[in-house]
Amino acid sequence: MPTTNIQSLVRENIRNLTPYRSARDDFDKGVLLDANENSFGSSVRSPLDLHRYPDPMQDCLREVIAEYRGVESENLFLGVGSDEPIDLLMRIFCEPGKDSIIITPPTYGMYKVSANINNVGVKEVRLTEQFQLQPEKIRKAADDTTKLLFLCSPNNPTANDMKRTDLLKLCTTFPGIVVVDEAYIDFSRQESMAAMVQQYPNLVVLQTFSKAFGLAGIRLGVAISNPDIINYMMRVKAPYNINKLTADTALKAFDNLELLKFNINKIREERQYVAEQLGHSEAVEKVYPSNANFLLFKIRHAKEVYNNLATLGVIVRYRGNEPHCEDCLRVTIGMPDENVKFLKALKDVVG
Repeated sequence: MPTTNIQSLVRENIRNLTPYRSARDDFDKGVLLDANENSFGSSVRSPLDLHRYPDPMQDCLREVIAEYRGVESENLFLGVGSDEPIDLLMRIFCEPGKDSIIITPPTYGMYKVSANINNVGVKEVRLTEQFQLQPEKIRKAADDTTKLLFLCSPNNPTANDMKRTDLLKLCTTFPGIVVVDEAYIDFSRQESMAAMVQQYPNLVVLQTFSKAFGLAGIRLGVAISNPDIINYMMRVKAPYNINKLTADTALKAFDNLELLKFNINKIREERQYVAEQLGHSEAVEKVYPSNANFLLFKIRHAKEVYNNLATLGVIVRYRGNEPHCEDCLRVTIGMPDENVKFLKALKDVVG
């Protein structure tokens, strides 16, 4: 069991912070003349009372998501996409100009960008050529300034799960906060780490509504952790970070979970089809295993292929600048007709 002292990792000014208290923290019913809202109503017709500020705690939505993910609502923080929790964790635990994080390239680029914005150092421990973690090297890279470790599983851009034994080992041995980004977990057969926050107080699991739920446009992310970390995130966040339209749409998503499951299964089927077809191309050198809604594949002259596909109106992602991803492209699994168009365009480009 980890012995990480969460309080000792929190920046002193954050520990002593008196958070902003909004009007809706105190009252949400009655003759509301306390928040300088427009009492005459919204200029847009809506049943959501858009002229009133949203619930700053989002208790109802948190309860629904918590039940779905098998945790308690006190373990849940809702943010503007996963990017807000990533930024908040750095602001809570990392002293600008002094502290550092560890990332494991190739990985999601926002961890490094957010660190640079917050003037936080970045240490890199590359994945193996099989795109797996190196727990011993990660542990050796950590020092007194290293507060956060960001891990992505299934990983972006490589699409593979990290070994669960490695994730659990790092929760025990890493001296700071272990952040496991599970944006693509619903496409994987591997179990989520969400339930493990009960056993590992230094674990934070990130999830999102942008991928499996198909709600990238509402910008809703979830952080799952122990109540101490969640409370700090609630204190530091903007007062009304989740708007009523986002919350209402997210709640409606749970009225149609059969469609969610159907879409996930169809994406898995299409993923297998596209992978098989790519494997038949003489130009494709390797198609990497995927547990996400995209595929990474190595192809000769990848940058040229990428540009030529774009000319034909088929947009994929060039990942050749990432470690171990030389000459690699990343393609999202589309609708069946989109996948056919991609494969035809690829054949036209490479011959």
